[in-house]
Amino acid sequence: MWGKKKRVAPQVVGSESTNLQTNQGAEFPPPLWERAPKMDNTAVRPSGATADRGTSRLGASLRMRGEISGNEDLHVDGEVEGAIRLGEGKLTVGAAAKLTADIIAREVVVYGKVQGNVRATDKIEIKKDGSVTGDLTMAQILIEDGAQFKGSIEIRRNAEREVERTVFPPAA
Repeated sequence: MWGKKKRVAPQVVGSESTNLQTNQGAEFPPPLWERAPKMDNTAVRPSGATADRGTSRLGASLRMRGEISGNEDLHVDGEVEGAIRLGEGKLTVGAAAKLTADIIAREVVVYGKVQGNVRATDKIEIKKDGSVTGDLTMAQILIEDGAQFKGSIEIRRNAEREVERTVFPPAA
């Protein structure tokens, strides 16, 4: 650093060929993003989600009071008090979720805790650590060993028509 002279690279003058080494032919490793293993996106998507249907998410630290309505899939990890109406959407109640709500959806999967009535056009699943206190109306039901349920079950093959009338009431 102190008192050292800077070295100057030799310059080539004229068209004479020289024996200078070049980096032509030196192979560099590919960038990190090309070496990383490819990610399988199907493992990230929740089961039942399609490529054209995105899933909205309500995070674990969020608390909501009111009504959620729409026609897309929803994954809830936080707390909801009120009503959830998803029409053709799928509701997934995460393991940390606590819902005090009446629910209407195409499909409902419960890993957490639900207090309220649940209606589905297709099916309701209560997973191993899930808990539901309320009345269930659906075409199909699956309750795993270890799940908690208190209420009544009504299996309706025409539950779809009833849910449509509830979610989208006829115009007066």
